[in-house]
Amino acid sequence: MMRFIPPPEPPDFEQQVRQAGNNWLVKNPTKEPKDFWSSFKPQLAKEFQNLCGYSVMYIPSRMGTVDHYLSKSKAQNRHLIYDWKNYRYALQRVNSCKGTYDRQILDPFEVEDNWFEIILPSCQLVLTEAIPSHERDRAEFTLKKLQLQNSEWVIEQRQEWYRMYLENELNLEGLEKKAPLIARAVKKQLN
Repeated sequence: MMRFIPPPEPPDFEQQVRQAGNNWLVKNPTKEPKDFWSSFKPQLAKEFQNLCGYSVMYIPSRMGTVDHYLSKSKAQNRHLIYDWKNYRYALQRVNSCKGTYDRQILDPFEVEDNWFEIILPSCQLVLTEAIPSHERDRAEFTLKKLQLQNSEWVIEQRQEWYRMYLENELNLEGLEKKAPLIARAVKKQLN
């Protein structure tokens, strides 16, 4: 993971999502929330540079989702369902793994850039000593629950980005845009 800056709320969001969604909730208090947010997924993706907020790798827009950081299925979070500040851009698989763990999972807006690093050539994501001791358990939980450390699918994806760099299909600048944590690991090797 790495730190993402909370993006500004789009101009039309208030009317098209927050007001429309909250009005819908008032009329349908027991129903599953209606999706008013997906029309803003392209803007959210752009603000995240099309990177998953958790795996920090490029996601084609058809595979990305709007993650409600504080789960929309929990009653105590119902007031946040249509809140732009509660949205993160995430790979569908990661969003599914996250489920309703909410604050047990590290927030991409709160982590620091130096808390995690990729080890090459294995492409495993590991914790660094920079993680404050009070966040270490949460960080380990995040890696495990989101399958970010060494699961087959994530290692395969990282190795493909790394291979593309090694075989000159992608230069370091391109790697920084598509898989910034792998680019950092490459730079560390070069120094």
